[in-house]
Amino acid sequence: MTPALADLEPKELWKHFDALAAIPRASTKEAAARDYVLAVAARSGLEAVQDEVGNTVVRKPAHAGREAAPMALLQGHLDMVCEKNEGTPHNFDTDPIKLRRDGDWLKADGTTLGADNGVGVAAALAVMESSDIAHGPLEFVFTIDEETGLTGAAEFPAGLLKSKYFLNLDNEEKGTICIGCSGGLKTTARRQVAFRPAAGDAAWRIKVFGLKGGHSGVDIHQGRGNALRILGSVLQTALDSLPIEIAELNGGSAQNAIPREASAVVVLDAARQKELQALVAKSEAEQRADLGGFDSELQITVEKVLRPEKVLDATDAKQTVNLLVSVPHGVLAMSPDVPGLVQNSTNLATAAIKGDTVEIVTSQRSAIESSKQAAARMVATAFRLAGFEVEQSGGYPGWKPEPNSEIVRKLQTVHEEVFGEPAKLIAMHAGLECGVIGEKYPGMQMASFGPTIVDPHSPNERVEISSVAGFWRYLKAALEGI
Repeated sequence: MTPALADLEPKELWKHFDALAAIPRASTKEAAARDYVLAVAARSGLEAVQDEVGNTVVRKPAHAGREAAPMALLQGHLDMVCEKNEGTPHNFDTDPIKLRRDGDWLKADGTTLGADNGVGVAAALAVMESSDIAHGPLEFVFTIDEETGLTGAAEFPAGLLKSKYFLNLDNEEKGTICIGCSGGLKTTARRQVAFRPAAGDAAWRIKVFGLKGGHSGVDIHQGRGNALRILGSVLQTALDSLPIEIAELNGGSAQNAIPREASAVVVLDAARQKELQALVAKSEAEQRADLGGFDSELQITVEKVLRPEKVLDATDAKQTVNLLVSVPHGVLAMSPDVPGLVQNSTNLATAAIKGDTVEIVTSQRSAIESSKQAAARMVATAFRLAGFEVEQSGGYPGWKPEPNSEIVRKLQTVHEEVFGEPAKLIAMHAGLECGVIGEKYPGMQMASFGPTIVDPHSPNERVEISSVAGFWRYLKAALEGI
């Protein structure tokens, strides 16, 4: 075993994590990890099946005397996010993850660790091999390509699973049980635009930057600035007071991120440069005052650039800018069931002029399907009122929190027995595999728990070693108690 793990408990879990860390398993490249799972199942004499995309299901009979217990499943994803620090000589297609210990934390050397979801998968494998856990009949589900779009879960077939309880092992905070997540939908707007020769004799780039950004679900309630919304406000003010012409517009980086940066190139006579600079400075001061401590590093700058030959038609420019200012963005409703949880939201994500088309991408989230669709209709209506065509795609279901479900009550009882207090019930305003697979199995009761993992998806990823031991004790007790 790797020296960093040599004396850690529980050994039965860490040995599988050690093996997984040595197996390259980027999203869509999980074949070797899947082979490892199948080898463990074969050594244990367990039934294993695969679906058409590579998800794997293993079944294990009940421990003697627990045959009448309801069937439960343990689920985790095989892939990991592959990120490394600049200058780290690591090839994620061939090299093992280099593990190192720092006190009570396990880290990697300059790369992501793969604790997300390697610890959960290792725990499931340890249960597969166990002979001393008095569990009922079990299913184990190992999915592929979770990190780049929940693909494995989306393609998982209906009718394959038999379990009453679905235990996802991909939660990342000890002492909590996740009982819900949001579904999502992408709403894209496009408008074909016209161009005309630029009239002004100079050009400037107005740039919005310095914002925190963040995840469009998890961070949507943090009050952070949206660079596209701010840029739209600056441009709207400029169009109302100066004869500017808009030549370029671009902002945002991804559908699931709050945009941190955005910019536009505007054309205006050089004689009016100071007016433009004063307008932008005033807008920056107003926006910074509005954001306050939520996003205190905002900057809006003006820099001279080469004058473009063409600019947007005035009507197209105004409609686009007005839309950036008015299309809904942010929290739409809070959950009535889980304190502090966002129930419905929408994110103004990206905008760009591509050839003769303006394209704006947004995403809507809710744990309730009808609410998600209502939010998407609201955004689509705003787009259509501005003369944009609308396309909706990439939808996936949510998982409505059920804090009084049978599985949650059972897990809470076990948590109090193991730790002396109930777990905190949480829900995620983001997509989880539970929601996607669970939609295909009506009536299956779901919950998610795990050890403490900090900064997943980055080279700072680390797992709290002591929390893994607690997670293992809890998992064993839960399987014996349900």
